[in-house]
Amino acid sequence: MDTRSALIEATAELLAHSPGGDVSTRAISEAAGVQQPVLYRLFGDKNGLLRATVDHVWDQYLGSKRAAEKSEDPLQDLRAGWDSHTAFALAHPNAYKLMFSSALGPEPEAAEEAMRILREVLERLAKQGRLRVTPDVGARMVMSANTGVALALITRPALYPDLALSVMVRDAIHRAILLAPAADTATQAADAAAQDARVAAATTLLSFVDELTPRPFTPAESALLEQWLAQIAGSGRTS
Repeated sequence: MDTRSALIEATAELLAHSPGGDVSTRAISEAAGVQQPVLYRLFGDKNGLLRATVDHVWDQYLGSKRAAEKSEDPLQDLRAGWDSHTAFALAHPNAYKLMFSSALGPEPEAAEEAMRILREVLERLAKQGRLRVTPDVGARMVMSANTGVALALITRPALYPDLALSVMVRDAIHRAILLAPAADTATQAADAAAQDARVAAATTLLSFVDELTPRPFTPAESALLEQWLAQIAGSGRTS
């Protein structure tokens, strides 16, 4: 392994185990077995090294996408792409946050490749007549939503404790950009309307459970009712 690669690998390892997401150039140099001036000579500054490290970590993730065989259904690939993006963020939170940090200067190359791979999937959907927006617009909508959810999950876990949120937002965005096949539109529209009505009813009841007077349920019964209504309200998600 050459010196440049050793520094990137050391940075990636320290970054992955850093509670706060920060690493010092001294710690990096020591882990790589080189003097600090070498680091600056190769990368210019710490941000240059971090940018190279982010590209390295993301390249490993994108490598699996490059190697993945396309399924017959691009929608399946679109869903899988979203889920793998969220899973990567949860597995590499510090590198993920750095990917979208303006402090690193120029956008890492991996960001452009991730967008290109996503756009290719949407172009396949467009050729099948299933996209209601252009692939470029769709890619920006999907990427911004996926990024937002992933950052929320890793930076504010107390506010966003339910990992299923990613799937719910995924399906909402996909409904916004996709058209149902013509033959299925009427049936799917009716099913969706019925499902929306059930979810709306459960959500409405859930908001009033604590306000019912006189209280018709024991605390245990109220807790159970709230659990059931919450399950119905969340049943609009699909896998």
